Amino acid sequence: MSKLIFVNLPVADLPKATAFYESIGARLNPQFSDHTASCLVFSDTIHAMLLTHEKFRQFTTKKIADAHTSAEVLICISADSRADVDALVEKATRAGGAPDPTPTQDFGFMYGRSFEDPDGHIWEIMWMDAEAASKACQKEGAAQ
Repeated sequence: MSKLIFVNLPVADLPKATAFYESIGARLNPQFSDHTASCLVFSDTIHAMLLTHEKFRQFTTKKIADAHTSAEVLICISADSRADVDALVEKATRAGGAPDPTPTQDFGFMYGRSFEDPDGHIWEIMWMDAEAASKACQKEGAAQ
């Protein structure tokens, strides 16, 4: 059985955050959503749980970081092509996110950009040509 990932994110405005993620292509799963949480599905194995601050506090006694001023995590999700990387960052920008809060990465065989959601959480979008990456690593290993 495949492992599932549920990224839990505290959000200040649940309806606004839910609308943002739906506008970039995530689907709301109403089975695990209510007035305190929204389950957004990116794929069969990747989900984001958007939680009000009150709900998030039920799971930790730690202070909730202000992701606008502190980096708490960098979430990376794959894309099928370089064009898909750019398209998702543009969708996020049109939906109210901030484009490219981290440097663009372009190594030829790997390309990545990022966006910041309305709560400041950073999502990296990465495409990689696995065969070209493997060849690049083999060349690097042979040079040593």
